[in-house]
Amino acid sequence: MTLSILLVEDHTLVRSGIRSLLDDSPEVKVVGEAGNGREAMELCARLNPDLILMDVEMRELNGIETTRRIIREHPETKVIMLSMYSEPQYVFESLRAGAVGYVLKDAAFNELLSAIRLVKAGRRYLSPPLTELVMEDYVDRASGKKLSENILDKLSGREREILQLVAEGRSSGQVAALLHISTRTVDAHRFNIMQKLGIHSIAGLTKFAIANGLTSVR
Repeated sequence: MTLSILLVEDHTLVRSGIRSLLDDSPEVKVVGEAGNGREAMELCARLNPDLILMDVEMRELNGIETTRRIIREHPETKVIMLSMYSEPQYVFESLRAGAVGYVLKDAAFNELLSAIRLVKAGRRYLSPPLTELVMEDYVDRASGKKLSENILDKLSGREREILQLVAEGRSSGQVAALLHISTRTVDAHRFNIMQKLGIHSIAGLTKFAIANGLTSVR
């Protein structure tokens, strides 16, 4: 049975390259492409793919938050994250969002196919360099060295979305226009975010967003 795939990647050349490789495999069929998180959610609702290959870092709405929303609305859809980042915050937040795989972008294409096959069989996949990272975190949590609560859980989905946009340097007016809400509503959300996190500057919010995998400096 051919697996239907939605490919989500904000770099056109990278997306085209992955699409070309996937098109040569009879095991999968790319049924759609998206260049951002919002487009991915729209296409997922319309195309109902078996699997989404999701870029982690995307402007405006990152792949982790997009995954969280898609899994909530379409729990039968599987998501494999594609990322150049091996830092813990990206891996752990992706898994917490509901992804069943995390493949580094410098991996060989055969590794991506292996990940797709395992996910199709109902299993999970992490690129080999990440397995030790996850095991170390599990041991730390089991031994009580780390708290299980994640600070991002204090924020709603809308607040995480606005936090990313603010961290990317957008003004309240720009955020309001993008999300089709009022500037006053944006300011209220930003105030609530600061209160919940105990952070009282844009620089502090930006640092927090980067440290927790919501965005990065590029």
